[in-house]
Amino acid sequence: MWVGATGYILFALISVIAFPFIFPEAFDVGNPNGEYKAPFALIYRNLAILGVQGFSMLPHHCLQLCYGFFAFAVGVNLVKDFSPPKVGKWLPLPMAMAVPFLVGAYFAIDLCVGSLIVFVWQKLNSKKAEQMVPVVASGLICGEGLWTLPASVLSLAKINPPMCMKFLDS
Repeated sequence: MWVGATGYILFALISVIAFPFIFPEAFDVGNPNGEYKAPFALIYRNLAILGVQGFSMLPHHCLQLCYGFFAFAVGVNLVKDFSPPKVGKWLPLPMAMAVPFLVGAYFAIDLCVGSLIVFVWQKLNSKKAEQMVPVVASGLICGEGLWTLPASVLSLAKINPPMCMKFLDS
């Protein structure tokens, strides 16, 4: 028992020590022109500056814009909840509109294609679509995650993945 715990501790220490030396060699992390730009690093840096220096470091009218978009999201949700179902089904969900800003445009493209498939499927066979849509959506989401492993292996070999594995930005 003691040897197993020591092994785990040793493995954890070696991983923490080796990670900064191996990972940057395999992936060009943080390079603004590379594949792994680390865009959240800038966000976290700015959050730290904001936490230390306060709201005075924000751009002019930034808080007013945040308040406005927050009020817009709450307003749209209230209108959607209290309107008749015929009207409410056509109003967008603000949380769904925020997804591309959080995870990137590639996920939004998958959601758009998936929504189109669901729309057509419900028109053709609504009973079967109601049962199978969650399964197909889970498969699409997992399929997106499954491409991470082959893309990582190709990146280690300094090979650019084919177009079917990623979307290129302009």
